[in-house]
Amino acid sequence: MALTGKQKNHLRGLAHSLKPVVTIGANGITDAVIAELDLSLNVHELLKLKLPAVEKEDKNAAIEELCRRTSAEAVQSIGRVVVLFRANEESKITLPR
Repeated sequence: MALTGKQKNHLRGLAHSLKPVVTIGANGITDAVIAELDLSLNVHELLKLKLPAVEKEDKNAAIEELCRRTSAEAVQSIGRVVVLFRANEESKITLPR
């Protein structure tokens, strides 16, 4: 499900006050990180995570891998902080059309 600009703006507003829930360490994206991220997305739907300090190309590749492996959508990326969204079947977040 691709998010529209209006939906991303709405989600950015909701994510503004959130603190990072998952932090990716020096070992990178491991199966344990994916499992924790998947669990957190099931509970929260919208969350922030913190990436290690890497080059921009590596950061973008990491975000793509996280989205692909968790079926999430990247909402925003500022510095080392990324906002991801994945709607649940009984979604608590209502997206605008």
